[in-house]
Amino acid sequence: MLVDSLKTLLGTEFAYYVKVHGFHWNVESPDFYQYHKFLQKIYEDAYSAIDPTAEYIRSLGEYAPGSLERFLELSVISAQTKIPRARLMLEELLANSGQMVELLDQCFAEATQENKQDVANFIAERLSQTNKFAWQLRSSLKENRA
Repeated sequence: MLVDSLKTLLGTEFAYYVKVHGFHWNVESPDFYQYHKFLQKIYEDAYSAIDPTAEYIRSLGEYAPGSLERFLELSVISAQTKIPRARLMLEELLANSGQMVELLDQCFAEATQENKQDVANFIAERLSQTNKFAWQLRSSLKENRA
């Protein structure tokens, strides 16, 4: 059901936002400045999706989850309690991007099936941005040209 998937998306977006923001604060690398700025773009984008997702949940007649505990229960992305090295941060975010794409694909299919084109359009935009960041993460991790 779309509304349940949107609740999972909301929890996942919030968990992802917190993770990326924490990585932004704690990244260390000879490429610190570039990573710091890149992570800022990702967490700002993630944050920008939280409120609209909650509002779509409300527009479908349900209450949006609103506690850290509930977000963690709903999220398909695990929290990170350690401070990994910069490369490991990017690898983890790339894996999380894949999880986010799977969830967004599910939401898109359900929104289309339930004829909620406004939600489908929002999800399509989120898919586009998530895939763009995944490409940038892959490019940042690539060491040798094919």
